Amino acid sequence: MPRPPMLAIIGKKNSGKTTLVVALVAELGGRGHRVMTIKHGSHTFNIDPSTTDTYRHYHEGSADKVAMVAPDKFALIERLNTEPSPEEVAEKHMRDADIVVCEGFKKSTLPKIEVFRTRVHATALFTDNPHRTAQYIAIVTDIDAELPVTVPVIRFSDGEWLSRLADLVERKIMGR
Repeated sequence: MPRPPMLAIIGKKNSGKTTLVVALVAELGGRGHRVMTIKHGSHTFNIDPSTTDTYRHYHEGSADKVAMVAPDKFALIERLNTEPSPEEVAEKHMRDADIVVCEGFKKSTLPKIEVFRTRVHATALFTDNPHRTAQYIAIVTDIDAELPVTVPVIRFSDGEWLSRLADLVERKIMGR
């Protein structure tokens, strides 16, 4: 089975990436798609507090991999020497997805949707790095003015913005 279709939701800090990912994933899931996500972090993380057995297995016991299994969830923590690409993660762990929506990974070659809110930042990533816009499939923004881009601009002020965005993702990324 080949790697599933993927896209990255990008934007500057506090621009609304997580909010957009959650809304888009819910919309696509509501349309019957099996949606999976990958979140990029710029620093390490712990998914369990220091009082748990799995934390102790990993940190005190120095296990290379620790799995936690429950009736409704499975988690695997693995020590890495290099950061995998989102494509590698999807290939290894998410092959049964209809689509994988990534948050972050602005330097990847994945197709991208930028979220840009002027209440948070004066300029967008596409303004700062115009050479990267070749990978863009859309910009979602609170700006009503025209933008100097050749991709669709979806405005939060449009009451159908989420439906329009999901339609675009289905057409451009999922080939439906």
